[in-house]
Amino acid sequence: MKRLSLSFSLLALTATFTALPCKAAEMVSSFYGWTASISAASGTLLRKEPLKTSWLPADTGTAFKILYSSTDGMNAAHKVPVSGYILFPAGPVPKEGWPLVIWAHGTTGVADICAPSWMGPRPRDQAYLNTWLKRGFAVVASDYQGLGTPGTHPYLLYRPEAYSLLDAARTVLEHYPTIQNKILIVGQSQGAGAALAATWAFPQYAPDLKVKGAVLTGLVATIHQDQRSTSSLTEKRYTTVNAMDPAFATLRLAGTDQAIHPEVDLATLLSENGKKMLVVAQNGCLHDLFDAAKKFGIKTGKELLSADITSYDQDMDHYFELPNGHVTVPVLLGTGLADAMAGTNGQYEAATALCRAGTIVQWHKYPGITHNGAVNYSLPDSETFMRNIMAGHPIASSCQYLTPPGPIQQPLTGIPFNE
Repeated sequence: MKRLSLSFSLLALTATFTALPCKAAEMVSSFYGWTASISAASGTLLRKEPLKTSWLPADTGTAFKILYSSTDGMNAAHKVPVSGYILFPAGPVPKEGWPLVIWAHGTTGVADICAPSWMGPRPRDQAYLNTWLKRGFAVVASDYQGLGTPGTHPYLLYRPEAYSLLDAARTVLEHYPTIQNKILIVGQSQGAGAALAATWAFPQYAPDLKVKGAVLTGLVATIHQDQRSTSSLTEKRYTTVNAMDPAFATLRLAGTDQAIHPEVDLATLLSENGKKMLVVAQNGCLHDLFDAAKKFGIKTGKELLSADITSYDQDMDHYFELPNGHVTVPVLLGTGLADAMAGTNGQYEAATALCRAGTIVQWHKYPGITHNGAVNYSLPDSETFMRNIMAGHPIASSCQYLTPPGPIQQPLTGIPFNE
């Protein structure tokens, strides 16, 4: 059940590398290994088990790991099993039941062992989720399609992530009568993009869900604009393999590109460095990839490739980019102005595209706050936003005040998780 050691995995590589290892599905428990065909409707509970672990937020009452049916975001004719978990607050159940937060996690990796329901959320996210429990919300979290469960994780692709989140909510609403159909969708980084996609998609895909709004921090998303400015500020280093950080580029290749092109042997596209990094991605998680890139001296995603994948970049755009920015409920966007990981210009462009499409956007910019720091630093603003949303009060919009964020700032010190 333990992760294969990095050194063992790398020793397995040779100059005559011909076959890539399979996903490390054997590293998670049998709970995740649903292989039967699924005829049940999307959002049906397939199995559950009590979740008792040291990583549970302090104000958790009871918790369960869940496996449920969802629509395959890469082929809507199919159903797939998706894993996740549900957290209930400590204390008595409110008369109308607990309102629900759908939590969308940030990047962990593409190997099955990186599923948050298996490995647990990081301390930053434990603190964040605990605040929502203290606010009186039940929390349902999806691992996303293919993360923990069979198949490739379609990293960053909006349909698989949106369907996974919405069907998690359907599942717990159907199965747990103590949860009321009054929902906020909340996400960070990859999860902010997933949360935005779910908020955009629910009127068509899951109109039975009463989604009231969304809270997004460190947003990683692109929104289609028919008249995109030629001076677009979106930075290619966040989406294009050649310019990406090598850890994230590896996840794009092993998750995104493999999901879009399952017929392609990735080994034919990769350099020796790329093959080394791919082994790490298949047997470890994001922090292992950061460590490996440093160990191998890999600076950019370009060093992972032995072939031109320009067409793959274009294919990713098709599956990654939201078709439009029209979201039917208010959105809070929190951006740390020291966010060197996701960048700030892309978040500004997303806010602009949402506003142009008529979405109510409340954009909060936090000087000196990083990608990680923005998650918990935004909580006072999300408190006010949440209370107004739940009470049905109007939400103040920032759309008439949007201005470019400027250069990435230096992080402030002495702020929790602001590394």
